[in-house]
Amino acid sequence: MVKPTKSDFFIPSIILAPLSGISSLPFREFNREFGCRFAFTEMISARSLSYSSRRTMEMLKSSACDRPLGVQLLGADTYYILKALDRLKDLKFDVLDFNAACPRKKVTSHGKGAALLREAGKLKEILKTLVKECWVPVTLKMRLGWDSQERCLDIAKAAQDSGVSAVFVHGRTCVQGYRGEVDYSAIRKIKKTLDIPVIGSGDILSPEAAKKMFDDTGCDSIIVARGALGNPWIFREIEEFLSKDRIVPRPNPGQVARAMKRQLDLTIDFYGERNALIKFRKFYIWYTRGFTKTKPLRINAAKARSRLDMLELIEEFVSIRRND
Repeated sequence: MVKPTKSDFFIPSIILAPLSGISSLPFREFNREFGCRFAFTEMISARSLSYSSRRTMEMLKSSACDRPLGVQLLGADTYYILKALDRLKDLKFDVLDFNAACPRKKVTSHGKGAALLREAGKLKEILKTLVKECWVPVTLKMRLGWDSQERCLDIAKAAQDSGVSAVFVHGRTCVQGYRGEVDYSAIRKIKKTLDIPVIGSGDILSPEAAKKMFDDTGCDSIIVARGALGNPWIFREIEEFLSKDRIVPRPNPGQVARAMKRQLDLTIDFYGERNALIKFRKFYIWYTRGFTKTKPLRINAAKARSRLDMLELIEEFVSIRRND
């Protein structure tokens, strides 16, 4: 297998983030139909993957149209990270991202995710090992630090020195979680310091927010996370705004309903009706948020037991909007 070089690395300007409990194959395929050009799997535990756990292998399922694809790996023990890499050899993907950004306590309490920002030396050694052993470009997802930004430039430079092909930067510290405002100036400093691409992350919920990230940081690309939940239109909206300074009209209720039905059916095809309905309930809530008189529908969505139940709720949504 030919070893990639940094010059081989390409990533589009808008990327779909790895979203825990969300970024399944049907979710990725669905968003690609709406203009997403690059997507990640869910964050994958290196330890779970090393044991080939059933749930983890399901998270890694892909298809011919699910490319280019990134896999994001979480871990802190080189032994399990290398075993995980071995399990990945038979899978087709294009980028391996290493997570040093997840702020969840159940992750950081085990020294993983953003906790590695407190162990810069260990993080650098893990990245060097990944770059040496992996057959696709390796990237790093990081935050500005654990509880301050003091070492963010050192961590980013160490990642570059380790041989990673790009760095994803979420513009908050771990302690901040998702609270407070994104620090665009800190991402900009990292971009000015590095020679490799920097991808900006944090609060990209609209085309305007996407433009602000590009303008204020000078980043090479952006990664969309929560902004894509119940909103697959965001990719084309961002592209139109960036290229033509044009605001695309928001989808009407009929378009929202068609999107819901399509995503529902893709999810059922993958998981089966019962499991798909459980997973789709939260999407129904995301799709209908911001619309008046839909709270009773969202309550009923949590009780839906069949595809027909959910389709009826989708039609009720359209009817309410038509008569509003």
